[in-house]
Amino acid sequence: MHPLASQLNETIQRENPHFFDMLSELGRLIYFPKEGILSQSAEAKSKAKKYNATIGIALENGQPMHLKSIQDTLSAYAPKDLYEYAPPAGKPELRAAWRKKMLEEHPSLENKTFSNPIVTNALTHGLSVVADLYAGPGDSVIIPDKNWENYELTFSIRRGAEMVYYPLYNDEMTFNAEGLKDAILAQKEKGKAIVVLNFPNNPTGYTPGQKEAEEILKALKAGAEAGINIVAVTDDAYFSLFFEDSLQESLFGALCDLHPGILPIKVDGATKEEYVWGFRVGFITYGGKSDALLAALEQKTLGMIRATISSGPHPSQTFILHALNSPTFNQEKQEKFEIMKRRANRVKQLLDSGKFDDVWTYYPFNSGYFMCLKLKNVDAETLRTHLLEKYGVGTIALGKTDLRIAFSCIEEEDIDELFSLIYQGVLDLQG
Repeated sequence: MHPLASQLNETIQRENPHFFDMLSELGRLIYFPKEGILSQSAEAKSKAKKYNATIGIALENGQPMHLKSIQDTLSAYAPKDLYEYAPPAGKPELRAAWRKKMLEEHPSLENKTFSNPIVTNALTHGLSVVADLYAGPGDSVIIPDKNWENYELTFSIRRGAEMVYYPLYNDEMTFNAEGLKDAILAQKEKGKAIVVLNFPNNPTGYTPGQKEAEEILKALKAGAEAGINIVAVTDDAYFSLFFEDSLQESLFGALCDLHPGILPIKVDGATKEEYVWGFRVGFITYGGKSDALLAALEQKTLGMIRATISSGPHPSQTFILHALNSPTFNQEKQEKFEIMKRRANRVKQLLDSGKFDDVWTYYPFNSGYFMCLKLKNVDAETLRTHLLEKYGVGTIALGKTDLRIAFSCIEEEDIDELFSLIYQGVLDLQG
């Protein structure tokens, strides 16, 4: 094992042995090189005042070399904020701005100890880094039965972990905290569990209320008190799109000091929150009790980033930073939020009218981009293909009964027609 990896492991084990035990074999081996090209280049950047011949970029007239045909389309930005490599941890100003945003949006983070956000190539990359650091063959990853299919690829196919499912909803059609608790306690023999909490949920668009959130926290704490080390990952891809009386915060803040045996990891990003899907800017943030512990976790994370993508794209980080610093940012976001809320409300109003009750019900939703129909008499995949071929309508089939609808991409005035066509498709198949 490399001495730097050993040093990081010793720090983590000293500061919180539970967190050390959670690391995968790869997580224990990884480190961020201090005496390589990046560190030498960073030193040269601050000290090499005459000539800096360290890093693999090209300079011309004192600024990064670039093509006019590209710069002409980006003339609002300085070449130094576009063409140079971003640091592996991300643009420092962006990390600081995102942390400030987190504190403003999460009162529960007040007086909590948590790391500076580390920039990832959007949320999938962030989850992949988490999987590399904490998941390995035989480890259990606990997710609800209604989930984003990429979790299986990220944790199970890539890292060999075992997926453990529990029903998302209970009999009262609220969050099934008891099912989550049972799934966690079933891992007592293994002594470790990775729990992914995705709110607003993809695919159902559901976010728990305050009482449900308290039950979730109790379930996690019960697992930790039973001797199970828990990696608690909040996948906050659709954060802030809360349309009704649900949680208005990520659970990350409440997890930060819940139990020494619970490692809180927040994975979020600008992708959905700022409507910049193609920019690929996400973040990983850790909760922990000491600066030394958080620094060691950051170094492990940077090692994983260095070993895979080296660093995230610089231009999109600059664009996001510019937006966050704009005096009209909050107003612009509120305008888009209101559009999304009206779409969600129109869908619910339409579904509650009773005109479709003979062919489907729907799962509770109150947030995010999506909602799910539960079909009564037809197969979801059969309906999906029929809608596509006959009516030119695209939907997502999930299992036998569930059909996911992304109301986020449907104009409010088109929602009635969309559901009328889906209804007609069901009638077609029923004969």
